Amino acid sequence: MRMRKLSGLWLLGGLALILFGCTSSDHEMAGGNIQAINHTVHAINWLSVNGYRAHGGGGSSCCIIMPTKWRPDLKANIEWEVDPNPSVKLPSVTSSAFREAYAKHAASYTIYSNTVDIPEWPDTESCDLKVHFLTCNRVKVTTACAVYGRPNYPIKEPMQMKEPTVCQK
Repeated sequence: MRMRKLSGLWLLGGLALILFGCTSSDHEMAGGNIQAINHTVHAINWLSVNGYRAHGGGGSSCCIIMPTKWRPDLKANIEWEVDPNPSVKLPSVTSSAFREAYAKHAASYTIYSNTVDIPEWPDTESCDLKVHFLTCNRVKVTTACAVYGRPNYPIKEPMQMKEPTVCQK
């Protein structure tokens, strides 16, 4: 009788572990990089995705925490700073005029924000979060493992896009 109770407890414990494994895998998280891809003629100084800050100059920045499995209503809250005149000539950093010229230039920086859906990815096949900056202060994101410019990459907008005279809403 005692052996039967003990084996029943083991069975119940094993079942609980199996069920816990099923439910926790849906909430498993993993770290990845944030990559900024700028399609505009302006400079992206920095960006933040769901509070994780990264540099906006291209390349990848560590890190963002995301679920290993996609789930509905997954959003990216993106904030970024734009330099509308990245090619401005400033005095030498060592000159006394630099601080004043830089302050005047930095006054033209603008901070934008947008919330976008993170598109579905198959199983656990996501690769970094790539944030594409488009004209009219729009953004698109993807976790595609493909490389921008390849036929299987989901975002097709060209680089060096100039702002239109009027932005559609």
